[in-house]
Amino acid sequence: MIQNKKTKIIAQTVIYTFLALSAFAANSVICRLALKEKAIDPGLFTGIRLISGASVLAILVFLSRGDRSSYSKGSWVSGFVLFLYAAAFSYAYITLETGTGALIIFGSVQITMIAYSLLSGYKMSVWEWLGVFLSIAGFVYLMLPDAKTPSVSGFVLMTISGVSWGLYSIRGRDSKNPLNETAFNFLRATPFLMLLLFFIAKDANASTKGILLALLSGTITSGIGYTIWYMALKELSSIQASIVQLFVPVLAAIGGVIFVGELISSKLIIASLMILGGVFLLIVKKTKVKTNL
Repeated sequence: MIQNKKTKIIAQTVIYTFLALSAFAANSVICRLALKEKAIDPGLFTGIRLISGASVLAILVFLSRGDRSSYSKGSWVSGFVLFLYAAAFSYAYITLETGTGALIIFGSVQITMIAYSLLSGYKMSVWEWLGVFLSIAGFVYLMLPDAKTPSVSGFVLMTISGVSWGLYSIRGRDSKNPLNETAFNFLRATPFLMLLLFFIAKDANASTKGILLALLSGTITSGIGYTIWYMALKELSSIQASIVQLFVPVLAAIGGVIFVGELISSKLIIASLMILGGVFLLIVKKTKVKTNL
């Protein structure tokens, strides 16, 4: 019975993680279409993204009417780092190449979450260190050829975005009610968002395409995607959670193969195997589904 329960938890965690990472990959494509093609101003994109995300999550909270004993209203800290991540990401995206931006933001996420684990007193084994380095090497191998020297502003903004997302993920590991907590975190991000919109209102501009992409990002790939991510985080250690996110550009590339007809490259296969191998080393040495971190 205990073994069956543990197997079920592992299966659920794998499914939640895959769905969340797929949402992240889709979100990167949406952001590229909206911001790189200048279909919408980055500040307005952030505003529509967060407000639409908060709206759809509020509706889902109302409809769910779940267990009030685990009711959560999120936190102002989580709301602030969520806003900081989204705003910094949008403004950084328009100044950086895709490969460069991915290296900076995911590098910042890894450093933030692994540093948190180590500073919390967690001792990584040799196998875990090997898993981390193998996954990061695979990620760099996939992204580095497309990377270019970033602008100072782009580098700083994307680093802020990565650190903020790392902190948001860390705080989500103790979530008792992912849907409620994500909804209130989006809601608590709005006062900071209003301040940003106040300063950029005069110069804001958007096309119909840009608005629709921002709505799609906010409601589905951000709002619902982040809720699923919080569900997955309940059974992942900080280090595991940081490393599995390296699959995002891999999933985006696979999406290009499936939906756009791009060719499967040897680089994609090798990088995928390296990242998957690293994640396997991190997980296989665990005797529990979740560490004490």
